[in-house]
Amino acid sequence: MAGSSGAAAEPLWAPSEERRRAAVISRYLDWLERDRGLAFRSYDELWAWSVRDIEAFWQSVWDFFGVVSHQRPTAVLSEHRMPGARWFPGATLNYAEHALRRRDDHPAVVAHVEGRPPRTLSYGELAREVGAVAAGLRRLGVGRGDRVAAYLPNIPETLVAFLAAASIGAVWSSCPPEFGVGAVADRFQQITPRVLFAVDGYVYGGKPQDRRGVLAELRERLGQQTTTVLLPYLDEQATVEGTLPWRELVAEPAEPQFTAVPFDHPLWILYSSGTTGLPKGLVHGHGGVLLEHYKTLALHCDLGPDDRFFWFSTTGWMMWNFLASGLLLGATLVLYDGNPGHPDLGTLWRLAEQAGITFFGTSAPFIAACMKAGVEPGRDQGLGDLRSIGSTGAPLSPEGFRWLYQHVKADCLVGSVSGGTDMCTAFVTCCPLLPVREGELQCRALGAKVQAYDDEGHPVTGEVGELVITEPMPSMPVFFWNDPEGTRYRESYFELFPGVWRHGDWIRIGAHGGCVISGRSDSTLNRGGVRMGTSDFYRVVEALPGIEDCLVIEVADDCGGESRLVLFVVVPPGRQLDDRLRSEIARAVRQQLSPRHVPDDVSVIAAVPRTLNGKKLEVPVKRILEGRPLGSTVNRAVIANPEALDAFLALANSGRS
Repeated sequence: MAGSSGAAAEPLWAPSEERRRAAVISRYLDWLERDRGLAFRSYDELWAWSVRDIEAFWQSVWDFFGVVSHQRPTAVLSEHRMPGARWFPGATLNYAEHALRRRDDHPAVVAHVEGRPPRTLSYGELAREVGAVAAGLRRLGVGRGDRVAAYLPNIPETLVAFLAAASIGAVWSSCPPEFGVGAVADRFQQITPRVLFAVDGYVYGGKPQDRRGVLAELRERLGQQTTTVLLPYLDEQATVEGTLPWRELVAEPAEPQFTAVPFDHPLWILYSSGTTGLPKGLVHGHGGVLLEHYKTLALHCDLGPDDRFFWFSTTGWMMWNFLASGLLLGATLVLYDGNPGHPDLGTLWRLAEQAGITFFGTSAPFIAACMKAGVEPGRDQGLGDLRSIGSTGAPLSPEGFRWLYQHVKADCLVGSVSGGTDMCTAFVTCCPLLPVREGELQCRALGAKVQAYDDEGHPVTGEVGELVITEPMPSMPVFFWNDPEGTRYRESYFELFPGVWRHGDWIRIGAHGGCVISGRSDSTLNRGGVRMGTSDFYRVVEALPGIEDCLVIEVADDCGGESRLVLFVVVPPGRQLDDRLRSEIARAVRQQLSPRHVPDDVSVIAAVPRTLNGKKLEVPVKRILEGRPLGSTVNRAVIANPEALDAFLALANSGRS
């Protein structure tokens, strides 16, 4: 497998001594030395201990953050294996109890909704609203283990409903209202919810979107066992026959009460993309999420009670759940519901100034779009409160790193992070004690024994390998929904390397601890024995003037001959794919990647097909081009722009692929 260690790039940013001293992780290090007699001279030493003595590490997280347990655990880890690790057996607790520990007038939520004035909820108000919704759910017969589903946008009521469900031990699951009925039904029909929260519609890009028709079809598919609670959102006077109005559900005030549940009791169900079949329901437990998010948000993201925490997300992406956990630290959540590009790509940066955001979370594609649009947040907005920028969803290019420091803010921690829905966290992440280097993720997360494996399953450093995790983590899924024997769970992560979690990404771990993620290992470009992740390819091609987006696919030869590398590009209106642009693509790939990765064919498409969460559909398109039937290749319901597949189907049918 190709790859080289290379010298570490010069830092773009390094924390000041003042910032290092004030960081939560510095207080944690002081506490470890004072309370546990453990002294570490560097982050690398701390990380090595956290993955060598995982029981001591996770016990320290429990103690440092003061986890409230109604019954004490009998051990930290009773079964040390993957899958099947059993964390903190005997413990009973509740996630929502920790999220609502603060009850004062400090803002818990500041919500900005397209077309509406901002709304603020204090921690005291949030607790009272959670109590009223929880009481309403109990009146509907909802109890421990029942599922509560939500077809809701990223607004305070969604957060309230989630915490209410969690407080009584019910299991939460959500989809945003822009999802079509097929995508929502594929998820919610699996889990048979007792209650469905839904809106009548929403506004996006200045245009109202009425979803009552979709809701009617969804209710029909879910059946009479599901009670629908309607939240009028597009029209405050909206009603839907057969639904319970939100105002009636919350009619009786109540203080929240918390049902103590076992450590691994289901908290929420997240879903895989479901590109080739029904989405897998990933079940995470109260305790695992609690510990993981305390660790990541405080020790890595450096969040505390004075922060204003924002991550642009819909309720169908794990980052919404991750954002919600900012309440565990007493921080203020900043929510945004609407089109981040309306009326222009400065919308979220203006929000950062207006709301005083200290941690601004977004995606690498959004940053790339801002770069191409010539947005100048550092010049046009007052970003004095901003301390950190988080990026995920795809690897952040070196150019993206430089743009953030040059055009947004020079003194700022840029944390490019990678993990996934599978664990609802990042296991390659940021750290306020370490420098930031362009194109690199700063470090492997505490408690996450991330390694790069070669083809034989041996760990390598300085070379590209399969991203694996070789020690259990508390937020690994407790189980998959409707997978009683654990077959799909094992096949998803443990089939290639038994007992070792294989995530499906390519990673290179440098000698200094920084990491580079270079794309999905199942969509690797292997040309003449030179392997490359697709993100490397996109970084080069999408930087070219005249290329708005692209998709690269390696198509196998039916007769066993040399594969073909096919590049599909999206160009601006009025621009042509002429010989000059083809030559520019070939020259850039040859010079910056390798001559073997120059595309054999370049074609123009109207749009790159993406999942509902914005990820490029590389593997399904590859299978289409190799002649596999559409039905066994991809589920259209999980595609944000299913019409974008038509070009590839036509190409496959023509025999050109």
